[in-house]
Amino acid sequence: MDMKKHGLSIGINRIESVFFVTLKAIGTLTHEDYLVITPMLEGALSQVDQPKVSLFLDATELDGWDLRAAWDDLKLGLKHKSEFERVAILGNKDWQEWAAKIGSWIIAGEIKYFEDEDDALKWLRY
Repeated sequence: MDMKKHGLSIGINRIESVFFVTLKAIGTLTHEDYLVITPMLEGALSQVDQPKVSLFLDATELDGWDLRAAWDDLKLGLKHKSEFERVAILGNKDWQEWAAKIGSWIIAGEIKYFEDEDDALKWLRY
């Protein structure tokens, strides 16, 4: 049996005195994934006692979105567009770099694509 994993995990991490939200995306995300992750992300954002937060998205295992999930992702980005100071996207596929560029049109903060996790975390720290 060939089972395909998909979904999102969320956390809050810290490097020195800088707190940031972490997301790990796996597989092809669905609308059902967003029904679960949206309240979790909003809960995590409400726990951070800063006007702007940074986000680290590990997309190295992300294959993409189904159509409805892509719409969910856009709505989530628009709703929280002014809350992010920096978004570091860790990826390994050409289309992810383009997605980061498109995301920069939506999010008020800076978005940058990385293929090296240490570089991404260093950038978030400053």
